[in-house]
Amino acid sequence: MQCPEPPDVDINPSEDLALIIYTGGTTGVPKGAALTHTNFVFDVKAMDEWVVIPQEPGGKPERIRRGGFHCYLGILPWYHSFGMTMCLLSACASGSRLVCVPDPRAGNPPFTEVLKLIEKYRPTILVAVPTIFSAFETHPHIDKYDLSSIICCASGGAPLPVELAKNFEAKTGAIIFEGYGLSETAPVITGNPSDRNLRKFGSVGFPIPNTDVKIVDTETGQKVLPQGEDGEIAVSGPQVMKEYWRKPEATKEVFREIDGKRYFLTGDIGHIDEEGYIIITDRKKDLILVGGFNCYPREVEEVLYQHPKVAQAAVIGVPNPKSGEEVKAYVQLREGMEATEQEILDFCKERLAGYKRPRSVEFRDSLPTSPVGKVLRRILKEEAKG
Repeated sequence: MQCPEPPDVDINPSEDLALIIYTGGTTGVPKGAALTHTNFVFDVKAMDEWVVIPQEPGGKPERIRRGGFHCYLGILPWYHSFGMTMCLLSACASGSRLVCVPDPRAGNPPFTEVLKLIEKYRPTILVAVPTIFSAFETHPHIDKYDLSSIICCASGGAPLPVELAKNFEAKTGAIIFEGYGLSETAPVITGNPSDRNLRKFGSVGFPIPNTDVKIVDTETGQKVLPQGEDGEIAVSGPQVMKEYWRKPEATKEVFREIDGKRYFLTGDIGHIDEEGYIIITDRKKDLILVGGFNCYPREVEEVLYQHPKVAQAAVIGVPNPKSGEEVKAYVQLREGMEATEQEILDFCKERLAGYKRPRSVEFRDSLPTSPVGKVLRRILKEEAKG
């Protein structure tokens, strides 16, 4: 029997597309991010250089070992760039085991089955979004399961509330290091050092190797702002997509040439602090204008997550005839907990400036999320409009 011979295919890794990933559409209509082979290969290799973790509790930090030492928990969908790069491709590149989790929410109560999988397969690396870490941390039976195999966790896809990170680490003993990226960047742009002594809660760390990040003005995207000043995050590097598929005008809108380099405008607002850590303030399109003052939902949500009864929280701006907009909070309580609107409002009053305080609170059994687990403020805005 004659074996089939594959055809010769001439591929230019930097120009030819590996695939097209459609953005999650958290702020609008999804667009196809046209990503090359180089985009993904670079991100996998860059993370291999960046991540340095203890290989067992109390062990000496070292790069991720190859050849089967590690086991990744595939809790994220692999059709999404975060799960694809940080789970599927990274596990393959390092020769690690990868546990497929078809439905993380399975079980009674939800997420119970994934806790059983952790006990059975003893994964060492968990890559997830904040809503999944919250589901673990608020699970009523988490103390009944042995999660000690997990050494290192990476969080991305949405801002990681500081209180949530601390609570998760206290219950599991693992370390979470937060990174930042987009579908358009395959996806990783920045990462906190995977070291408790160097990572900074509330930041997304530093640019990964060969990646430049600038903070630019939100009007033109051309003027580079001083260190410490909020502006739009712009990125240049080998992981940045080629274009939006068959959308030349949309492509033109998000790229700028600065100092001879091609930068992608992320649509996220942030700044670089005095130590060089990148702090994301919020999405540009989610900014709430209260009487002429800028209110970023993430800052309010961080306060809400400090409340001991709150499991999930989201904040949007709703019309106000006097101030233009006002802050509205949506809250999902921890299982078995009860709270009143006034209790939440009083909690925020003690911790936020007047214009940042929620004027109303709506309790929900669950908040709308994308398939990857991002809370969709866009849906809440549409519902609020009626």
